Amino acid sequence: MALPGAAADLVMVEQAGCHWCAQWNAEIGPIYPKTEEAARAPLRRVDLRDLPDDIAFTSPPVFTPTFVLVEDGQELGRIEGYAGDEFFWFVLGNLLDTHDVTAPGAE
Repeated sequence: MALPGAAADLVMVEQAGCHWCAQWNAEIGPIYPKTEEAARAPLRRVDLRDLPDDIAFTSPPVFTPTFVLVEDGQELGRIEGYAGDEFFWFVLGNLLDTHDVTAPGAE
């Protein structure tokens, strides 16, 4: 679930048996909640086969993992797949900056 007051979420679309999801979980999962990126967009996990009704995806996610930046129920952008930690942090930073996502209370 999102943190109170957070304007955006990073929705991780995953599925059981996904090798790349497992790799993300091992490399990023434990540290993500402690990062500036998590303060800006807390992680919300959803299953590919049970997508929530409260998100208007621009198109249905097909690949796992897919990371969807969501604000007020609307998709702002996405990262499809996981190509390693450096690439993930770089693309996520650009996505957050492009959409001017800030942590609650940050000015």
